[in-house]
Amino acid sequence: MSDRLLEIFNSSGEYVSGQEIADRLGISRNAVWKAVQRARKEGYEIEAVPRCGYRLINSREAFGENSIRNALKTKWLGKELVFLEEVDSTNEECKRRSQKGAGEGLVVIADSQSAGKGRRGRSWTSDRGTTISMSYLLKPAFSPDIAPMLTLIMAMAAAEGIGRVTGADVGIKWPNDIVIGGKKAVGILTEMVAEPDYIHEVIIGTGINVTVEEFPEAIRNTATSLYLETGKVFSRALIAGEITNSFEIYYEKFSREGNLSRLTNAYNALCVNVGKRVRVLDPKGEYEAEAAGINEKGELMVETDDGELNNIYSGEVSVRGIYGYI
Repeated sequence: MSDRLLEIFNSSGEYVSGQEIADRLGISRNAVWKAVQRARKEGYEIEAVPRCGYRLINSREAFGENSIRNALKTKWLGKELVFLEEVDSTNEECKRRSQKGAGEGLVVIADSQSAGKGRRGRSWTSDRGTTISMSYLLKPAFSPDIAPMLTLIMAMAAAEGIGRVTGADVGIKWPNDIVIGGKKAVGILTEMVAEPDYIHEVIIGTGINVTVEEFPEAIRNTATSLYLETGKVFSRALIAGEITNSFEIYYEKFSREGNLSRLTNAYNALCVNVGKRVRVLDPKGEYEAEAAGINEKGELMVETDDGELNNIYSGEVSVRGIYGYI
């Protein structure tokens, strides 16, 4: 819905005639009807009553370009915004548009994905109306060796944005699994095209289970959605906007420092591993330790039972006795 049409509905609160809308927007009655139809496709619930006009009943479910733009408070991220009802993968769409000249800050958001990707080649598909699938296109000036830390920044932004909208207790399982109620609700996939000393592009894809109620048997005990954890339905546009707002702030801090030194406290406050027993799955052998949070490189700092301090960069860390999907 256009900002001006939304403003007319919000300022009235009652029925507004099609002629009044046409006069205030400087368009024809037929154009008003088309604008209302577009708004309904985005999810705005608009009632039309003969001889009374139109009335906005509910905008919570609106999910489209305009509703997302209304939630953005960014300076550059999302100024180029593409919304698609369906796409194979928002990451792939970002790549295609980057090859055609799209610049840093492009945001692609889709209502559904038919061939979304997860880590290690896993699929991440989504049905219409139940998830948020979005990707950011970044073309940073820093060196490729620090780019993997962007995944942690995305996790921070996702946890913070979701928590701000829903009020849920949202945490991060190191390095980038977003968990609520002990289960994973968000998946993040970062892909990079680079030379040894130069980054061509980084694409960060994020998939959020919003109103999903059932999952395939293989992940049923490990996956969840915002609806299953809270019993409430939240605006997907607002969630996407709040996450993007947070990411821009964190990304700019990271880019200035070239590390996570200014973000470790914020990350560790969200990290569910901190202060917990963890099992480190190291190719050289598994061992247990206590997690102390991340350092400026995004490594998980752990202390073994015999007092040895290790910084974990690769491998998988699991939390014993808390999260069932580990």
